Amino acid sequence: MADLFDKIQKLPDKTEGVPNFRRVPGYKVYCCGQPTVAGFENVLNKVCGDTYPKDGKIVWINMRQEPIVYVNGQPICARPPNKIGEYAELGNVTRDLIKVDEAEFVKVIEGKVKGNDGKLKYVDVNKKELEVEAKDVVSLHDVIEKVKEKFPGFTHNRIPVCNSAAPLEADFDTLCSALEGTLITTPVIVSDQVGLSRATTGCVAACLFREFQIAASFEGLVESVPGVNPSLLKMDRYAMDAKKDPLFRGEFEVIRELLAELADGAASKNQCDKIIDKNGPTKCGGTGIKQLRENIAESKLSYEIMDDAAQTFLKAKIMDNIHKYFYLICFSAYVREISITAKDAKYATIAQDLKIPKTFVAYMGEHSALRTIVDEGKGKLQWERPIPADELAALEALANADFNANLGTIIHDIYQSAHRLFKDLPQGDHKKRAKYRFASKIIMRILPATLLGKVEAAIAGGSISLDFYEILGLCSPLKV
Repeated sequence: MADLFDKIQKLPDKTEGVPNFRRVPGYKVYCCGQPTVAGFENVLNKVCGDTYPKDGKIVWINMRQEPIVYVNGQPICARPPNKIGEYAELGNVTRDLIKVDEAEFVKVIEGKVKGNDGKLKYVDVNKKELEVEAKDVVSLHDVIEKVKEKFPGFTHNRIPVCNSAAPLEADFDTLCSALEGTLITTPVIVSDQVGLSRATTGCVAACLFREFQIAASFEGLVESVPGVNPSLLKMDRYAMDAKKDPLFRGEFEVIRELLAELADGAASKNQCDKIIDKNGPTKCGGTGIKQLRENIAESKLSYEIMDDAAQTFLKAKIMDNIHKYFYLICFSAYVREISITAKDAKYATIAQDLKIPKTFVAYMGEHSALRTIVDEGKGKLQWERPIPADELAALEALANADFNANLGTIIHDIYQSAHRLFKDLPQGDHKKRAKYRFASKIIMRILPATLLGKVEAAIAGGSISLDFYEILGLCSPLKV
């Protein structure tokens, strides 16, 4: 599948050959999609500018799971047939597996080209078949080696992660190892295919690591400078807009449980939220595309207007993203703890000489209860809008008194409740679907016991579905 596609560029400022390239405000951390061969050099020239030496250390972190090969200078990836044009959720992919797969991928493409008169057939994200004369087939490894000729301090690090799920605990340690020993001014570039969720997640983690270096190496120096107020540098004093909906503030039940478990939970969340905002779009103070925290709330609002199949898919994605947010806060707590340890142990006074005193895997092992909390709590959301207790009680009274005699009133009152609950949604099919699904579920809640068993048996047997009027048709002799 071709990596690049029409409208891949989501941001107004374009860097040629590099989708959605941008810098995180306040950090020398950059984010982008998969570059072309020429795009690599364009990015590196841009991050070096006129002052940073081209032979200096530059860290590139590639978050992709897919093997990548360059054909005529353009990136093409290997995907399963059911993942063409979809998010890359490829399971347990490791760096070693990708290395092997990419070498094999080159051989496969060369074989296809040889058997097709020098031409390569491939598909775009819309599954449209294309064909090109393959004049040049180069592995990503060879592209990187070529880049190093002009930028000898350049390192390319693979940390393959899924689109929605949290990175593995060891993935955070891999990122820390890539950045350990670097200056705070060392450029860090994080990429995925488009420059969206995976790259944004990596950028948040990279910025948090820089916070570790700043806190551990500079606090003592700053306090010795006359006239400088150290409190201005405290990153955990970030205050989110209190007018935002609690979901948009990340106040999920499982996150509240996490903050209660951590020694400095509120400060860790504040620091993480500040960096998530800086990695988000302009409305949040960033330069990016994805807002990792608010994206959960936006997906939750979309959930209630989807059909049943889409709800099943989206529910899994929402829980995955809550899991990711949970782990980013854990990582924030971890870097806060090790910054104190490193500073107190006097490992160093300058960032590049700091040694990580403990891995994130070890930290999570010391706080193993957090793993259970997130596994059991990431689904603790109000998935459906609740009907007010008094309205439900009134419907139950009507149904229990005489279901058939009161059927007209029951139908009217259910839809009145639905109208009030979903009045914030715009008119259209989505709103109608949400109201109808609500009506179907409420009728099941108020059915008298004499009818409920009959309906549940019919649904289990497949003769009817969880559909408002099918249920009423089975329960009532009236034509509805």
